[in-house]
Amino acid sequence: MFTKNIIFKNFNIKKKNLKVRKKLSNLLNEKNHILFSFSKNYKNSFDIKKIGKYKKFNQFRVIGMGGSTLGTQSIYDFLKHKIKKKFVFVDNLQVNQKKKFKGNFTNLVVSKSGNTIETIVNSNILIKKNDKNIFITENKKNYLLELAQKLKAEIVHHNNFIGGRYSVLSEVGMLPAELMGLKSQKFKQFNSLIKNKHFLNALISNVSATLFLIKNKKFNSVIINYDEKSENLFKWYQQLIAESLGKKQNGLLPIVSNMPKDNHSVMQLYLDGFNNNFYTFFYVNEKKSEKVKKNKLLNSHIFLKNKNISKIIYAQKKATENIFKKKNIPFRSFEIKNRDENSMGELFCFFMIETILLGKALNINPYDQPAVELIKKETKKILI
Repeated sequence: MFTKNIIFKNFNIKKKNLKVRKKLSNLLNEKNHILFSFSKNYKNSFDIKKIGKYKKFNQFRVIGMGGSTLGTQSIYDFLKHKIKKKFVFVDNLQVNQKKKFKGNFTNLVVSKSGNTIETIVNSNILIKKNDKNIFITENKKNYLLELAQKLKAEIVHHNNFIGGRYSVLSEVGMLPAELMGLKSQKFKQFNSLIKNKHFLNALISNVSATLFLIKNKKFNSVIINYDEKSENLFKWYQQLIAESLGKKQNGLLPIVSNMPKDNHSVMQLYLDGFNNNFYTFFYVNEKKSEKVKKNKLLNSHIFLKNKNISKIIYAQKKATENIFKKKNIPFRSFEIKNRDENSMGELFCFFMIETILLGKALNINPYDQPAVELIKKETKKILI
């Protein structure tokens, strides 16, 4: 357990890596702008009072790609029980998607570069003449900034030192969180976490164990997710890990596996197939959950009486962990006690710092994505 919100059990691999401890110390002591955006001291480039006029609206449409939307989607799904507004996300190119949207939306268009083709195309098709619009993009000449100015939209500047996949705790994720009715400051757990020895030790031992697994040719990081509201959290994590570490013939392949349904498809392979995987179990304590009805049960399954769905899912998680232990399959485990902003902020911090440390330990730049830029240039060349 590294905080009151999260019970964390690390891989059962006793490997001390002094280099990881030193790299973490250096990272926390250097002037790192990305880490600074995680803290309460970071000043968002939007004025809460100024965007307050948009809080009266109930339907929002977020248009963007990858890190521009995934963090916001994670927040919306994970904390939907606290949110009264409707948010929809346009995060891909789809034929005839205009037909999906009915009613009036306030558009939130997000792109760091302002030149993302998919975001430009979706904005062109979906934004109507009298829509309310907020654009988050860099303060330099780019297509979306010019479009925002033409539409007389609200413009919020995306800081150029924060890449999309690391931007969820900056204006990219925190402005939408405020529009959802959440308190952005509650996500900002970095200041207290870096003073927490349990958190830092968990981070160090986790990165050390992961490096050991990579050294032993285990490159598939499979997330065994028991919380349907966290599916987009792990799509965000998938981009974070793959795009940050997939360089120089290195990297990890993050695979999201949703339970318990995947017990009936890929679990056989996880338990008895090739052994180049390692696993992350993830469970959230759901305090309100439907119960099995005793009067509808047959005698053979009376053990299910009065059990709620959350308890059954937890039993399946523990059972799977027990079998993994018996088979000596490497895994770590997260149990989230409270579904709130604090827990989300802690998870965002853990995963982003973990990724940066892994990059530094593997001599990989965790902040760029050079190969993806090649496809963007090639696409433009073909379209021209």
